[in-house]
Amino acid sequence: MNYIKTISNSRDETELIGFKLGNILKKLGGPTTIYLFGDLGSGKTVLIKGIAKSYGIAPRDIGSASFVIVAEYETSPPFYHIDLYRIEGDDALESLGIWEYIDSSGITAIEWAERLSEIPEESIKVKLKFLGEESREIIIEGIDEKDWDNMQEGQV
Repeated sequence: MNYIKTISNSRDETELIGFKLGNILKKLGGPTTIYLFGDLGSGKTVLIKGIAKSYGIAPRDIGSASFVIVAEYETSPPFYHIDLYRIEGDDALESLGIWEYIDSSGITAIEWAERLSEIPEESIKVKLKFLGEESREIIIEGIDEKDWDNMQEGQV
């Protein structure tokens, strides 16, 4: 399994990591679902702001979807931000139609992905872990290190 491990020392750096990830996803093309894992306040929404920015969505337009659950953005491809914090159980997931977003032709970013009963083996998983007040370890699984390194150098 390919993965990238990086450290963020601020909200701005976390958003930039999301932006870089978004640019790689655009380069790869096609529909994609990004599954995000991490404790409350670990930076999942901030990282999604960066991903969304790479698709032309202003970071200020991305908020925690905890009360909305699913936020849809009219971009090309469509961008979906799903927050499963308040959802428990497969019945609730089914009634919301979560799987239709996952199987859609858009870009779907899911916070609190650990609440899903299944996650495809070959998927992009982002794990955020507190290291300090502002510092986070961010592990991105399912991205080729070569793509990440090229993009870090501004070549993507």
